[in-house]
Amino acid sequence: MEETAIVEARASLKYARISSRKVKIVADLIRGKNVDEALAIVKFTPKASSVIIEKLLKSAIANAENNHHMDHSKLYVAEIYANQGPTLKRIRPAAKGSAVRIRKRTSHITIVLREE
Repeated sequence: MEETAIVEARASLKYARISSRKVKIVADLIRGKNVDEALAIVKFTPKASSVIIEKLLKSAIANAENNHHMDHSKLYVAEIYANQGPTLKRIRPAAKGSAVRIRKRTSHITIVLREE
């Protein structure tokens, strides 16, 4: 019984200054899609995270072609996930001398590409 190693290319972005909740909306749109189709979807999606995901997807494609010698036409988005990163805590003055905490959330985004 032979085991075939699954060749995959990945790209990750750590500490992106956007909430993981916002990233997951666009991530769900391209999961399982062909890379060319995924790039087209991301390019025309009017969300803040689509710019970040487009750049990361292009990086993953470049990793696949240059480092793993994979064929561009066979690539698809096998996995894409956004985990919560550390939250930057800031303070804003509020009424009666009190303070309100502002949470600036970050996320860690990972894209995994495989050949069909």
